[in-house]
Amino acid sequence: MKRLAILTVGKTHSGKSTFAKKLDKELNHSIIIDQDHHAGFINTHYPTLQPKSGPNTLKHSISKLIVDYAKENTNLHFIVCNSNRSKAGRAYLLNEIYKKDEFIRIIVHFNISYDTLLDRVTQSERNTNILRNASSFKEVLLRQQAEDVIDPDEDEADFFFTISNNDETNEVIRRIVDISNQNC
Repeated sequence: MKRLAILTVGKTHSGKSTFAKKLDKELNHSIIIDQDHHAGFINTHYPTLQPKSGPNTLKHSISKLIVDYAKENTNLHFIVCNSNRSKAGRAYLLNEIYKKDEFIRIIVHFNISYDTLLDRVTQSERNTNILRNASSFKEVLLRQQAEDVIDPDEDEADFFFTISNNDETNEVIRRIVDISNQNC
């Protein structure tokens, strides 16, 4: 029996974490894999181990350990709540970690307007302890806006959804739960 692997894709404050929490409540037997939680843990308890630049290899190692453990010891569905904006990074996750023969792979792309995101980061009270190379979420958004990133498309996964505003969230969650009910 295959499990679901749902990857969220989007910029900071696009609604990925809120979506993941709502989906987790509706989708039986699921776990949220959120690298923001892992970054916060490292920054709180092991700041001297945090890489100063380059890839955050410690955070990625902790995430991989948790995923490997959950894959081997549970039958849970995975809600991968990260930005997942790099096409190469998504390909790695979908082809190496959440393989097609083991998982039904779903991408949920949060395609929220820049003006909406700017408003959200400006008003945000979210803890910045997860940030490594930025002092604010506005700085993170400005960096993300400047990046040359290829948006995901429907050919990358078994199912593909786009959320352009919060009103679409409940429908996408309903459809993912239906996929689970029909296939798992």
